[in-house]
Amino acid sequence: MAVGFPQFKPSSMENILSSLSPTSVGLTQDELKKIAANKSVEFVKSGMVVGLGTDSTATHAVDKIGELLHQGKLKNIVGIPTSKTTHDQAVSLGIPLSDLDSHPVIDLAIDGADEVDPGLAVPVEVVPVCWKFTANRFPDLFKDCGCVAKLRTCYEKHNGNCIIDLYFKKDIGDMEVASNRILRLIAGVVEHGMFLDMATTVIIVGKLGVTIKNK
Repeated sequence: MAVGFPQFKPSSMENILSSLSPTSVGLTQDELKKIAANKSVEFVKSGMVVGLGTDSTATHAVDKIGELLHQGKLKNIVGIPTSKTTHDQAVSLGIPLSDLDSHPVIDLAIDGADEVDPGLAVPVEVVPVCWKFTANRFPDLFKDCGCVAKLRTCYEKHNGNCIIDLYFKKDIGDMEVASNRILRLIAGVVEHGMFLDMATTVIIVGKLGVTIKNK
């Protein structure tokens, strides 16, 4: 899930996304996620303030950062966790943590990406109270695009909130406009998974190996 930092200029923070190619063969999905995560950690340098994402790929990245700190290969890292789950994991690994109040400027953020194709589903995080009512609002909001809202899960990893995946039969058009409609017009929405003007690098692991795409 993307975390918005409106006070940041895009050029002031590097956001690394890790994704998997559906054509990957020979390795399990978790092994591929670990490869992508470890590659993303290569961008982390000593002394950085690092945003720590929340998903199965980001979990591997946090593990790797903890390992490198323990080995002395990284020093003076400050992590900014995006959920209680990530916070607890980082604490268990001895990663020093802070928050945006104390460190409002992040050098680099690492998170997983479900897709890097704008034509695929858009994940939306919503509060669990009346999540069905909230989910039913999206098809009306995007009725011209043939929107279908499906519950992915409700779990503690995202601070106890639910993830609703939005599928569109037609192009939703301007992503900034769609983002504002999701965030401003429906009560109960916490955030969405569109990394607009945030991600600078995408790491994709597939049958051809590791591909790095820069903005």
